[in-house]
Amino acid sequence: MNAAAVDWERVSTDLDAEGYAVVDALLPPAECAALAALYANEDRFRSRVVMSRHGFGRGEYKYFAHPLPALVADLRTTLYPPLVPIANRWNSAMGLTIQYPDDHAAFLERCHAAGQLRPTPLLLQYGPGDYNCLHQDLYGDHVFPLQVAILLSAPTRDFTGGEFVLTEQRPRMQSRPMVLPLREGDAAIFAVHRRPIQGTRGTYRVTLRHGVSRIRSGHRHTLGIIFHDAT
Repeated sequence: MNAAAVDWERVSTDLDAEGYAVVDALLPPAECAALAALYANEDRFRSRVVMSRHGFGRGEYKYFAHPLPALVADLRTTLYPPLVPIANRWNSAMGLTIQYPDDHAAFLERCHAAGQLRPTPLLLQYGPGDYNCLHQDLYGDHVFPLQVAILLSAPTRDFTGGEFVLTEQRPRMQSRPMVLPLREGDAAIFAVHRRPIQGTRGTYRVTLRHGVSRIRSGHRHTLGIIFHDAT
């Protein structure tokens, strides 16, 4: 993982402007392959979700169990602190009183005290014809407003189609679609639920959802890093 080399000032600027930021090559190919290979190891996960059974799309995903794999745990604790100032600033701009502690362990204590005890990092697996409907990963009352998705497969080589998609619902306006052209090891950092936008009459809130377009061929794996735990 190359989190130390991330230009967090640019990430902050992009998140403010668009609701997302792309970090190129956060993980090298070897780490991507090692994480994707974990999908076959049932002992590493607490649950498996087949999307078609719940109307979520097609494909499946698994939530990691405790203890998290070392790299997944490290991503969670390393990426959280530089995102806290953005999250706190966004909440203040939207008139929300919730502020987040600098340390991820302290934030998890808040989640656990509210009954949100289950880890939320997950691996997603897609095959031909699979897709993920637009959604939000909320999981409880305590929600950190930013999350990360890391593409573990290489477009064209491993799969075709399967673009990462965001939509932004603006008040009294039609939704704005965004497609993120990720490569193997790239990370998308994006708003979980809402973000502030400065308009001509002040700040207002917009709502975001994310998903994955239909896979045309091959197989696609993604690592999701969500910073709050689930009920």
